[in-house]
Amino acid sequence: MSWTRRFPDLDALPADIAADLVARSRIVRLPAGTRVFEAGQRAQNMLLLLTGSVRVQQVSDTGREVFLYRVHAGESCILTTACILADEDYAAEGIAETDVEAVAIPRQTFDDLTGRSLQFRTIIFRAYSRRIADLFALIDAIVFQRIDVRLAERLLQLEQNGVVHATHQALAVELGTAREVISRTLAEFHRRGWVETARGEIRVSQRTGLEHFARSVT
Repeated sequence: MSWTRRFPDLDALPADIAADLVARSRIVRLPAGTRVFEAGQRAQNMLLLLTGSVRVQQVSDTGREVFLYRVHAGESCILTTACILADEDYAAEGIAETDVEAVAIPRQTFDDLTGRSLQFRTIIFRAYSRRIADLFALIDAIVFQRIDVRLAERLLQLEQNGVVHATHQALAVELGTAREVISRTLAEFHRRGWVETARGEIRVSQRTGLEHFARSVT
């Protein structure tokens, strides 16, 4: 089965364009923790994730990490697409959060098919537009939404069998704040009986409390 089946839009490409895309692309596998790309590097391939997830972040001169977005299976990286279209270097880095399997479409193939196929070009820009909308939603949350509400929502998203496997620092990076702010907020959640904290994990003891708080506070 062709990998294009994982991407319905690509699977609907004309047969000749789809065959060319598959023939000129390759499957890459990267272990968790691999730096997929880094700031200052030239974008050589457009990556389509088949499995796993990649975290995209910026690192300041002082070493502070700022989470930008996450690429999941079935998605492409908006930054990579932008760098290829504008012929610019990366301004951020991508880290494989899990073992990753992806399709690497060489820049030359991307440029060729974008020029030859209106349908391929439409698919690329549709995905690009969706990711731009996601980024604006993230900016809106950072600027306008309270950090305690955002933390409650993130804990609910990450919770598995009552446990969130994440450090205070990791949550701070993802929510664009300081570790101390996360620690203070978790202490308040603990006081309300919603969570219990331990090294490297957070136990959600009252999910309904977090859910009600996330929905009711604006």
